[in-house]
Amino acid sequence: MFLTLRHDGIAVKSERSCFFGILVVVPKISAQYRDERRAHILAAARRCFVRDGFHQTSMQDLVREAGMSSGAVYRYFASKDEMIVAIAEENLDQIVAIVQESVQHGADLGAALAAALEFVSARHAEDGFAAIALVVWSEALRNPALAARLQESFDAAGAALAETARASAPTATVLTPDVLAKTLLCVLPGYLLQVAIRGVDAVAPIPDAVRELFAAAR
Repeated sequence: MFLTLRHDGIAVKSERSCFFGILVVVPKISAQYRDERRAHILAAARRCFVRDGFHQTSMQDLVREAGMSSGAVYRYFASKDEMIVAIAEENLDQIVAIVQESVQHGADLGAALAAALEFVSARHAEDGFAAIALVVWSEALRNPALAARLQESFDAAGAALAETARASAPTATVLTPDVLAKTLLCVLPGYLLQVAIRGVDAVAPIPDAVRELFAAAR
């Protein structure tokens, strides 16, 4: 038999069993539920880090922002260091995924990069995506684990862009695909900085400009 319980403010299905006349209720926590809770905590961390700064934010601040119990938050993250590493992983993995998806759908290098820039603008309007990137970069200067993850993610993004360069424009430039990919990766931090400081409207023409530049160079 099943019934519905409230767990950290969320309804979850539970199994009800009876042993020796004693009613025992065991919550059944799904993977989807855990992913949603984790995303909820990271969203709260993003808001705190952007609003108050990483070092000015305490775990108790994060607990209050998430509206959960301390035990529930610590069940997912043992420290705010773990949270910022998770945020960095999520941000960079999403950008790489956009590039890879664009490539899979036949986009050239310019279109793939432009799609990633448009994703950044859309996400920043929702949750300060570009601002949290600046917080992450700053913390990476003193956090070796975070710096190592950034290196891995940039390497993955570079590999995806290099593969796009090989497939879409093998003879369009004297630069090797690897060098071209690294050059393009330098565009992304500049775009993120402009979005964070000047706002989305200030960079609105840039994605289309990137498409046009690469189309003209082919």
